[in-house]
Amino acid sequence: MSISNSPSLVLDTNVVLDLLLFDDPAVRGLREALKAGHLRCVVSDATFDEWLRVLCYPEFALDPARQAALAADYRALAEMTDAVCTTALPRCRDPDDQKFLALAAAARAAALVSKDRAVLRLRRGCAPWFAIVTPAELGALAAPS
Repeated sequence: MSISNSPSLVLDTNVVLDLLLFDDPAVRGLREALKAGHLRCVVSDATFDEWLRVLCYPEFALDPARQAALAADYRALAEMTDAVCTTALPRCRDPDDQKFLALAAAARAAALVSKDRAVLRLRRGCAPWFAIVTPAELGALAAPS
C-alpha cells in the first residue's frame, strides 16, 4: 500500500506516550503499521506543542536530551499539517482535547485514536467526519500484514 493511499490517523497525546515513551505492547502493532506506511499519523502545531509540554512533566523525569529525542521520534512518525477545521464539531468536555477533534476533521483523518473517556463519548457526534477509536479497536487496521 502506498503511503499516500494509507488511512490517516490523529493520535491523542496519551496514545503517543504509550507508543513512544512507554513502549506499550497494546500499541506496538500501531507503531509498526505507521513505520511501514500502512497507516499515517497527522499532527498540527497545537497537538505537537501539547506533546512538547507533556514531555516536560516532572513525573516523567525526562532530561532535555530525552525530551528532544522523543520530539524527533514523533516528528519522524507523523506528518505536519496546517489544515484548518471549518466544521462545527461537538464540543469536548475538556477544552484541551478539542484540538484533536479539530485536527481529525481538518486533516480528513479516518480516525482519532484515544483512550480519553470524554473524547470517546463523542463517537456518535463525530461519526459523520471521522471515527473515534481506542488503540485496541484500531488493532485490526493497525496489525502488520
